[in-house]
Amino acid sequence: MHERDLLAQVQAAIRAHGAWKLKLSTAVSTGRSDDEPASVCRDDLCRFGVWLHGPDIDPATRESKPYQVIRRLHAEFHQCAGAVLDLVKRGDQARARAFLEGEYTDRSATLIRALTLWKSELQAASELA
Repeated sequence: MHERDLLAQVQAAIRAHGAWKLKLSTAVSTGRSDDEPASVCRDDLCRFGVWLHGPDIDPATRESKPYQVIRRLHAEFHQCAGAVLDLVKRGDQARARAFLEGEYTDRSATLIRALTLWKSELQAASELA
């Protein structure tokens, strides 16, 4: 995989996963969402997840520590997002808000930090090339 393509995917993932907080906050506030928890909790359905699990990533990248960490954190992020939506769908807005402001926020921040670090590493490597 070309490093520029990898960098673009990571940058897009940072934006897309950052937008989930607003989406989930809206769901908690309104008590409804068009998204289904069973789909949201899957880490292979969003655009980044399709790419992360797909065939475009070379074996060396898949074996790298940054890739493995991102893949784990990405899965944890989606599990938390799905859990928030599950609570919303059950009508438990108080627990959904607590989960959103607690564990989800922590997982999201950890994923964004890891993606940002990976992006910095990729940028440094491409500047050296």
